[in-house]
Amino acid sequence: MKPDITTRTDVELLVNKFYEKVNENKTLSPIFNEVAKVDWPHHLPEMYSFWSSLLLGEQSYTGNPMVKHIDLSRQTDMNEVQFSTWLLLFNETVNELFAGDKAEEAKSRAANIARLMQHKIHTS
Repeated sequence: MKPDITTRTDVELLVNKFYEKVNENKTLSPIFNEVAKVDWPHHLPEMYSFWSSLLLGEQSYTGNPMVKHIDLSRQTDMNEVQFSTWLLLFNETVNELFAGDKAEEAKSRAANIARLMQHKIHTS
């Protein structure tokens, strides 16, 4: 049986495996690497804090991802295709690694984030 997400180490595993998939994906990799030019050593710890704050109540994340994504959407397509791909990869990664209430919460929160970002991007 797969474990649930219970520690920051679990979150780090999820984030690392997810972004490995993002970097291999022909739809998302160009956005992250060519357009946004993500500084991975900086970005990954931010994502650990983001997801640890959401799922574990860590309160270690202090950024504003909405502003960054709205700015990015002005440079490249960020529509249903990109968000659906992001969510598919995220859910796939969660399902491969974890099972339980927090795993389900992670998928639910990811779906809500994708919907909200897509809405904000298209109304900005």
